[in-house]
Amino acid sequence: MSKPEMGHLAKAGVTPKRHLQEYKISSPDGFELGQQVAADIFAVGQVVDVTGTSIGRGFAGYQKRHNFRRGPMAHGSKNHRAPGSTGAGTTPGRIYPGKRMAGRMGTAQVTIRKLTVIRVDAERGLLLIKGAVPGKPGSLLNITPANVVGQPMTG
Repeated sequence: MSKPEMGHLAKAGVTPKRHLQEYKISSPDGFELGQQVAADIFAVGQVVDVTGTSIGRGFAGYQKRHNFRRGPMAHGSKNHRAPGSTGAGTTPGRIYPGKRMAGRMGTAQVTIRKLTVIRVDAERGLLLIKGAVPGKPGSLLNITPANVVGQPMTG
């Protein structure tokens, strides 16, 4: 951690942690400086958003990364997994930005919205959430209450 972050934790009287995250809340009335936030702030049946880093796929081709179709397989075609045309010729003489091409895939921030909390284990600090969450097993996740229509956002 950096020196400013260490000073921030020292002021709160908390030992340094491996991960430090800030959350916006509507009012800080129910919290104290240095208070530990546990899994029991969530309730069974609550709707949450889960944010994490998706699984990296490395350098991926056109078909895997952008779902391009393959070219013809018969009659001497050599265009099986190639992308086809990438742009015009002399004018404009370049490829426009944002052109879908092969490249690194995955390892991006992904948010899965409106997942339901099935069970809360306060003793072990665990949440059981229905549905798929982004990332590899054991990766760091950010779980926040979902802003569902008709349900007020709580801290």
